[in-house]
Amino acid sequence: MKEAAKLDISKSLELYDEASGLVPGGVLGARKPTDFIAGEYPIFIESGKGCRLIDVDGNEFIDFLCGYGPIILGYREEEVDEAVYKQIKEKGFCFTLTQKYQNELAKKIAELVPSAEMSIFLKTGSDATTASIRIARAHTNRLKVMRCGYHGWHDWCVEMKGGIPAKFYEDVYEFEYNNSDQLAELMAEHGEQTAAIIMTPFGHPNHQKMQVPKPGFLESVRELADKYGAILIYDEIRTGFRLSLGGAQALYGVYPDISVLGKAIANGYAISVVTGKKDVMMAAAEKLFISSTFFPNSEAFVAALKTIEILQRDNVLEDIWAKGKWFTEKIQALLDKHDVGAELTGIAPMFYITFAKDESGAYKGKRKDFYTQMIRKGFFFTPYHHAYICYRHTEQDLNLALTAIDESLAFIKEKY
Repeated sequence: MKEAAKLDISKSLELYDEASGLVPGGVLGARKPTDFIAGEYPIFIESGKGCRLIDVDGNEFIDFLCGYGPIILGYREEEVDEAVYKQIKEKGFCFTLTQKYQNELAKKIAELVPSAEMSIFLKTGSDATTASIRIARAHTNRLKVMRCGYHGWHDWCVEMKGGIPAKFYEDVYEFEYNNSDQLAELMAEHGEQTAAIIMTPFGHPNHQKMQVPKPGFLESVRELADKYGAILIYDEIRTGFRLSLGGAQALYGVYPDISVLGKAIANGYAISVVTGKKDVMMAAAEKLFISSTFFPNSEAFVAALKTIEILQRDNVLEDIWAKGKWFTEKIQALLDKHDVGAELTGIAPMFYITFAKDESGAYKGKRKDFYTQMIRKGFFFTPYHHAYICYRHTEQDLNLALTAIDESLAFIKEKY
């Protein structure tokens, strides 16, 4: 099998060299070249439309990362953008006081999300998860937190501990997804002091295979929270408005006290939500301070309301589930055909191709080669994060991707 030709990313590299003198690291966080494959992936994007991206060198890609999750419909979705333009031109969006769209969105969330009675609105997922912990601690007058999953970059949860005193996270304890025994042991020791259990209801750990909840796992976590009087928080930043309109909690039928939402709710506009039971959420009004100049900005409220309208009107999630189910079944057939140690995990809207670890470490080379071939062929996946299906992925797009996956696996089989 012939190796795909290397992309010309010279303009991206020039911009990165320039950026390195202007921004620490050139670009931050999960956009770093080392979070993809350095020298193979573009670093700067020029534009996007539907499910396609064009980088600064003019390379075009069918995108399966969807902005790390916010793009549920497609890039530059005209109905959403027009609603925002109209708001900006006719009414404005940044004021000293709040516009009515806050109330409209809070009512819509209460209608759709099982655990939602009251909501507060922020900008990022890290804002929202951190606010949820503060609310739980204020409500319970307790300190300790049990956590499972990625919850952002703030002091209490970030994986890289540089610049953070240990006292800021010493009362936070991690447990593994689908390991209720481990959580039970932690709660037996710390339960009476535990303010919150925060978890992703669907398992999507960083750089690892995805996991659906084992029978009884979510129920056992709910029972442990109730037994010890802790607040159960679902981090639905990735799963909200993607697995179902009510999130993973509606899909699996186990409900938290607080839910954290973001990403897909506004198709790329910056907004996040902490929503939950009234008696718990009222701590945000009575016992603590949460504020930002930009939290009440209405352009994201308007985008969220329009995005939800489209999701409901056009049965978007049903379409995504159907396409994703068909696509992942075809991917699995290709993995079985080539048998190179590739593994598929996840569910229809969110899935991940990884490579089984082996003693020789060959899986790392296979992973690098597979994703190098895919990006060279014009398909934007990443080795270190799961993929998404969006509404604007067409059957033709998915078939083209299947051909590229087939060829890339054949290349690996021949090489290894």
